[in-house]
Amino acid sequence: MSTNSETAGPSKGFHIALWVVQVLLALAFGMAGIMKATTPLAELAAKMPWVNTVPSSMVRFIGTSEFLGAVGLILPSVTRVKPNLTPIAGGGLVLVMILASVFHITRGEMNALPINITLGALAAFVAWGRTKKAPIAAKV
Repeated sequence: MSTNSETAGPSKGFHIALWVVQVLLALAFGMAGIMKATTPLAELAAKMPWVNTVPSSMVRFIGTSEFLGAVGLILPSVTRVKPNLTPIAGGGLVLVMILASVFHITRGEMNALPINITLGALAAFVAWGRTKKAPIAAKV
């Protein structure tokens, strides 16, 4: 026998939780992305020494990827135009965090891993939540 809670869609609280995580991730990745994409490299290297160890185009690419991922977490869901892009953006940011973790491990920067793992896990939560548990319907 099924109950209403088993057949009903996701709770309002779950939608709110996903939105909160989406907004927080968008802020974090948006700010980090803009900083990496636009800050002069010498100034950026003073805050992030790894910037001197990779090509400048890689730093700008990472920043642009993070910024676009942030936009993808919010814009498709808010407008309900191609909202299936939101979990794809979440998945893309998971990949960015996996690659960042590998990069920091190879440099012995274990102190960066908790941030990478946390952001990656939250992005995975959004990707899963907006795909399986609480997808947003497209505007018809």
